Amino acid sequence: MELEQIKNNILEIRGKKVMLDMDLAKIYEVETRVLKQAVRRNIDRFPDDFMFELTKDEWEFIRSQNVMFKTGKGHFPKYLPFAFTEQGVAMLSAVLNSTRAIQTSILIMRAFVMMRQFALTYQELSEKIIELEKQHNQKFDDIEQVLNYLIQKDNQKTQQARRKQVGYKK
Repeated sequence: MELEQIKNNILEIRGKKVMLDMDLAKIYEVETRVLKQAVRRNIDRFPDDFMFELTKDEWEFIRSQNVMFKTGKGHFPKYLPFAFTEQGVAMLSAVLNSTRAIQTSILIMRAFVMMRQFALTYQELSEKIIELEKQHNQKFDDIEQVLNYLIQKDNQKTQQARRKQVGYKK
């Protein structure tokens, strides 16, 4: 499974980046009930900051946001899903205890790290744009506008430097 696919399964619930048990079960190539059973047998390894069970309202909201979830008898889980944070996913590899689980956990950890790096990069870009706006007394709507402005400004400087000087020489 690719990092991009894993990244697409990471949701934000209760202000935390999490993955749902059904998505993790697919990735680990186990049944959801087997994953949940392993978690329940080792519940001491999963404190609230590692894993929590969704409320009915949270689950309904997620289902309404995703077209892929069908409605009707036999098309939804019998029990509310578990949501695992990054630390909970890491703990799953110990609980499931298979080569596949370890390899998959490594991929998932990389996806979480990639998302954190993206968020930091986005924050840095946002700060730089604000700095450019102050520096040039201009409001930019998006990154493309900033880049066009900077390219245009750079072209002007290059054209100025290439111009042949006329008049007084030392």
